[in-house]
Amino acid sequence: MINQINSIVKEANAAFQIYQNVSGADKKIFLYSIAEELEISGEEICKTASEETNLPVVRFQGELARTCSQLRLFGDIAGEGSWVNAVIDTADEARKPLRKPDMRKMLIPLGPVVVFGASNFPLAYSTPGGDTASALAAGCPVIVKGHPAHPNTSQLTAEAIERAVEKCSLPKGIFQHITSSSFEVGKWLVQHPGVTGVGFTGSLQGGRSLHQYAQNREVPIPVFAEMGSVNPVVLFKHALLEKTPELAKMYASSITMGVGQFCTNPGILIGLKSSALNHFTSLLALELSLTNSYKMLHKGIYENYSNELDKILYEKGVETVFHAHEQENLKASAVLARVPAKEFLKNPNLKNEIFGPFSLIVVCDNIKELEEVWKSFPGQLTTSVIGTNQDIEIHQRLIKEATQFSGRIVYNSAPTGVEVSHATVHGGPFPATTDSRFTSVGGDAILRWVRPVCYQDCPEFMLAPELKNDNPLGIMRKINGLFSREAIK
Repeated sequence: MINQINSIVKEANAAFQIYQNVSGADKKIFLYSIAEELEISGEEICKTASEETNLPVVRFQGELARTCSQLRLFGDIAGEGSWVNAVIDTADEARKPLRKPDMRKMLIPLGPVVVFGASNFPLAYSTPGGDTASALAAGCPVIVKGHPAHPNTSQLTAEAIERAVEKCSLPKGIFQHITSSSFEVGKWLVQHPGVTGVGFTGSLQGGRSLHQYAQNREVPIPVFAEMGSVNPVVLFKHALLEKTPELAKMYASSITMGVGQFCTNPGILIGLKSSALNHFTSLLALELSLTNSYKMLHKGIYENYSNELDKILYEKGVETVFHAHEQENLKASAVLARVPAKEFLKNPNLKNEIFGPFSLIVVCDNIKELEEVWKSFPGQLTTSVIGTNQDIEIHQRLIKEATQFSGRIVYNSAPTGVEVSHATVHGGPFPATTDSRFTSVGGDAILRWVRPVCYQDCPEFMLAPELKNDNPLGIMRKINGLFSREAIK
């Protein structure tokens, strides 16, 4: 297998010598072609994904649409070209005591990138997903290690990408696919000297291991790992008084969506002790009792959910509010529990993510205790605020604390579902991710796979089109401190 990996990485580096110089317009055509090939095979892909994961075909029809949409988003970004962040400071020969040199800067691709497929999103976060799309848009060849939980789906989508590579007359080494359940293969890939970056979506343990492998290299490389989150939700008084039934329905749906196998599942709800919170808790339990139990993705996730559930429900102060006790193998029952804030604050185990349809309500005696709970969270992908304008105005200072530990702050909605847009941030401080400065979803995901290079007093004929005086691509650039699409006269 090591010889195979050596060959794959060698081919990726050879392809990089060509692909890094491919125009943004041609990369757009390529990414659009991948989306088209996926859509052509869509029926077979969705059927296969459903068979391998226990999730319904309709779920994958939506996920396929999202996957193709983000491929086209990155195609548009690559085609428009301003993402390279071109900055030009022109020379000043008359400056004293020393002349000011001509300085021009832009982002360039790192090189071959390894992407690890995710178990819970066989399309949008796996072989043809956002890591692959953004790396290809940046000009980086991609080596995907398909997830063993859905190997046939991974293979089908890989074949679609390979057809697009051939259709666009690009080197085969731009995209390569490895199917293996071996942890050693992942380690070899990350530590291969020809690999320049890693994308991962999965468990905290898996992400930390890959990050450590990368740091132990002679030349360390970045690992962009999205690892998990409990996505705390704070429930304020007036919102509960005004719309408890609506909130209970929304959060029951959010907790059980995809059998709770979302990285943005709302695992912890926080509120002040009151009749309104009691009423919400009762209605949420009722709504959960009306939801059906479904099979989880695979045996490993099911067993982990069952084991972690058993642990947390026996922690001191934890009271089970609702538990369907589904007995059929792989079916995950929705569970709701609650705990006093004083016990929650003493027990770090209660902040651990439980990957499945579970949520814990933390009951606070007063606003000071609620604030203490709020500030106790480690890095999160999301934080949600449920409140009227009056609630939000009263608690502005408290809510602003969320920026210290969260990548996305959601107002009066559920955190499940991640919109793919230019403004999206799907990241956050550790342990949500390994680098809080970046996002794994949305337009800025491309910035993970590049580095800045400055060219000083470079001859015009040697400059990339993005930095030439006449701006042949018509991109937005910062020229002497001001943004402009104009040519330099």
